[in-house]
Amino acid sequence: MITVSCIKADIGGYVGHSAMHPDILALGQEELEKARQRGLLVDAHASHCGDDLFLIMTHECGENCEEVHRLAWDIFLKGTDAAKKLKLYGAGQDLLADAFAGNIRGLGPGSAEMEIDERPSEPIIVFMADKTSAGSFNLPLYKMFADPFNTAGLVIAETLHQGFTFEIQDVREHLQICLNTPDEAYDALILMGAPSRYAVKRVFTRATNEVAAVSSTDKLSLIAGRYVGKDDPVAVVRCQGHFPAVGEILEPFSTAWMVEGWMRGSHNGPWIPVALKDAATGRFDGPPRVVALGFQLADGKLVGPRDMFDDPSFDNARAEANHIADYLRKHGPFEPHRLPLEEMEYTTMGVIAKKLGPRWQPMA
Repeated sequence: MITVSCIKADIGGYVGHSAMHPDILALGQEELEKARQRGLLVDAHASHCGDDLFLIMTHECGENCEEVHRLAWDIFLKGTDAAKKLKLYGAGQDLLADAFAGNIRGLGPGSAEMEIDERPSEPIIVFMADKTSAGSFNLPLYKMFADPFNTAGLVIAETLHQGFTFEIQDVREHLQICLNTPDEAYDALILMGAPSRYAVKRVFTRATNEVAAVSSTDKLSLIAGRYVGKDDPVAVVRCQGHFPAVGEILEPFSTAWMVEGWMRGSHNGPWIPVALKDAATGRFDGPPRVVALGFQLADGKLVGPRDMFDDPSFDNARAEANHIADYLRKHGPFEPHRLPLEEMEYTTMGVIAKKLGPRWQPMA
């Protein structure tokens, strides 16, 4: 069995919140290589999207392995120290605990892990996001695994035709439920259509009950009790065979979907698929970005990556995102560009509400 673990954190931006400093990225890769050489990891690759460091690791320790999670935590601590010396912005902002507690969950960094029996050919895609929130992968995951207009295999491939099971988490109440598609697709959409509260954690194929996809669902504001930055989630998706083809996995990002995040995590904006070279954010600290790195697993080795969005066929989605960004920015502080008040409770809205509270009077 091979475990694919992707653990990420924002430990300092260069310049501002826009990008990852090359020294921090190099430090991450160096520490991962040390762990590989001492036998903890089979293979590893450090990457980035915007100002977030993503640690992509394979190992034989299973999910939630304390030693693997401690490795990631220690790398983030070392990266934070380096970021402070470089005076990078928001150094260590995703590290919400003073000490490691046996597992990365609840400490700030996001994680997505899957333990699999590696197939004779095992293509996977790691989607890395910046300036958006946990739950943003709900719509793409639904289209990949439940929408026949996106995934032709749901109609014409025998194993896909049996459908998929979505494990959905209520991130506020810390509950989860599994719903089957196509049978319970409408029930699933009721929840998945509210990504600020409900997030898809895992997807399983009903034909073999194998895990097909996993995403990070960690909500920084719920952990910290205040706004400390957006969650910048990650998703790992298996392709081909019992799962959708690579092209079907990428197809949802041919549209620039609206997600929450962007400037100060307080705005709706278009999610733009970009090549790794364009992963740094710019306009209004955005727009929200997503990068797709493709790998072939070979006895746990990460053969790759291929930069899957470095492709002119996504140019229309990028143009669409820029048009949407132009339109939304004209709204300034008004909804629907700014998030609804209930989604801004962890920003300055709580302070303003308290200050203005005594001045409210009953209507005449």
